[in-house]
Amino acid sequence: MSHVITIIRAEHLGMCFGVRDAIALALGQAETGPLTILGDLVHNPIVVSELRDKGIAIAHEAGHVATQTVMVTAHGASQRTLANTRALGLTVVEATCPLVHVAHRAVAALVRDGCHPVIIGHRAHVEVRGLTDDLDAFDVVLDEDDVLKLDEHPRIGIAAQTTQSIDRVRHLVELIRRRFRRSDVRFVDTVCHPTKQRQSAALELARRCDVVIVVGGANSNNTRELVNTCRRFCSRVHHVQTESDLRPEWFGDVRAVGITAGTSTPDHVIDRVEQRIEQFSATRGERTFHAAESER
Repeated sequence: MSHVITIIRAEHLGMCFGVRDAIALALGQAETGPLTILGDLVHNPIVVSELRDKGIAIAHEAGHVATQTVMVTAHGASQRTLANTRALGLTVVEATCPLVHVAHRAVAALVRDGCHPVIIGHRAHVEVRGLTDDLDAFDVVLDEDDVLKLDEHPRIGIAAQTTQSIDRVRHLVELIRRRFRRSDVRFVDTVCHPTKQRQSAALELARRCDVVIVVGGANSNNTRELVNTCRRFCSRVHHVQTESDLRPEWFGDVRAVGITAGTSTPDHVIDRVEQRIEQFSATRGERTFHAAESER
């Protein structure tokens, strides 16, 4: 390859404070005694592997936990799940992101006000299960077809999985309002600020670049949302988990390559992806944006 590739990092990318705090809490707890995490702490296989290397066990059901202390992931859990886990005699430590707690409180407030809760998100996602497991009745929607299946209620309260695209959320809220004009439809915006920052920065990145590389776990919802966001303005978007997923043919005829990353992607993984792209260029690429030092 004979030309220079300009590498542009999104202004906001990579780990958010909720993920960093959850990892720090897990590592600190593991220093005091054996620890099991109930599910994947975050949806990134590299982070999960690094936690295992520190001796932290992972179980997907409370009944399979072999340590006294168990940690709830950053995605949160329902009060029912927490109570059932404690009923087994386990000590529960919560690594739930504070912004997921905000979403839980928002849904509870809608229900107290007599609203039928509708959650915008992936029904099987651990965060959505945590938001809905305590509810007697609810609906989960992700697209227009799901909205068409909703029944009418006098009051409807809408909240969202924290890592959903805010554009999709607003679109579905408007569809629900148009479909149920006689209902009192209330919307509480629970899409978290780091997600919004990364989506907005990804849009700007996609407008400027020939190719965009999105770094993150294959099972990470917010990473997939970044891929979808970038594809609105860039036709060549590739989702990778590590630098080994990169292919030189992606960069043969490009001048500007953008890099963004999901909220559970470690900094060192992003750095290695950038370094590998630089190797595909005749000289070192130029960075023109950098991630914010702090999301707090």
